[in-house]
Amino acid sequence: MKLNFGTLLLVVVVLGFLLFRYVWKLVWTPWQIVGVMIFVPAFLLFVLARIELGRAFSVKAKASTLVTTGLYGRIRNPIYVFGGLMSVGIFIFVHRPWWLLVWVPLIPLQVFRVRKEQQVLEAKFGDAYRDYKRRTWF
Repeated sequence: MKLNFGTLLLVVVVLGFLLFRYVWKLVWTPWQIVGVMIFVPAFLLFVLARIELGRAFSVKAKASTLVTTGLYGRIRNPIYVFGGLMSVGIFIFVHRPWWLLVWVPLIPLQVFRVRKEQQVLEAKFGDAYRDYKRRTWF
């Protein structure tokens, strides 16, 4: 696994900005505590998933490498899963749980996107991808 230093640098800059500009000045409410408890691990796992994916990452569905280790050994789409949890954490943190309704149209779109990616991966990797798909969740 090759470390993607650009992604790591982005994470450090964003976290640093949030911590020193905003978060330390807050009077913590239960909503904010729960939001952070959801967001922080989701964010860290999202970044880990992105680093593990390395050069296989792309915005459009393409099949350059079949990544089946690390988080990808358990979850086929950890970037989608943890990206969604990050948004849940943010919505709760800002005490806007009704914003979760944004997921009503987004979940079918994400499922459509996942299916398209699965078709591309199955066409490229065949039985290896089908076996991987049987062993993992989402």
